[in-house]
Amino acid sequence: MARSAKPKPAAENTALDPVTQALCEEVGKLRKKRGWSLGELSAASGVSRSMLNQIEHAKVNPTLAVAHRIAQAFGMSLSQLLDANHAANNIEVIRADDRTYHFRSDRQCRIRTLSPLHLEKDVEFYEVILRAKGSLKSSAHFQGTREFITVQQGQLRITSGKEVTKLEPGDSAHYAADVTHAIENNGSTDTTAFLVVIYEK
Repeated sequence: MARSAKPKPAAENTALDPVTQALCEEVGKLRKKRGWSLGELSAASGVSRSMLNQIEHAKVNPTLAVAHRIAQAFGMSLSQLLDANHAANNIEVIRADDRTYHFRSDRQCRIRTLSPLHLEKDVEFYEVILRAKGSLKSSAHFQGTREFITVQQGQLRITSGKEVTKLEPGDSAHYAADVTHAIENNGSTDTTAFLVVIYEK
């Protein structure tokens, strides 16, 4: 599922959320700790020097794709980079309009993660909005992976391997996701559903 690699600048005079602020600070700390110049980090990550400079000064809100490339340059996972300078709070809020959590947004669908990005997890939560006639088709995930989905409004056609079923508002289903599977909206209006992906430990 592709994401735009271009970070969205933070609104003028608007502070970044605490998790993003911590990530920006950690990038600068790690770069200096390793004795890298901005150019060296740019070469290792594929992120431009100017973008890295803006990230270190907390002037942009990096997308997951950009943050992931930076983490890889340091030999870390994205969650490790986020955890490195994350101060846990009793309550963490994911705002509806925070595009950092938009996993995918196009004419077919919008997928928004409801899981904290800084946590290693075997369970992922998503809000999925499938446009009319839209579909989300996936190859097999890791062995033992299952998906649980609940339709809030609209209707869905679920395919898992050779099995097919239809869901209406309020219906839920769980199915194997370690085979080819698909979520389709064959209706004339948008469908909203909540998806949980569970990976086998």
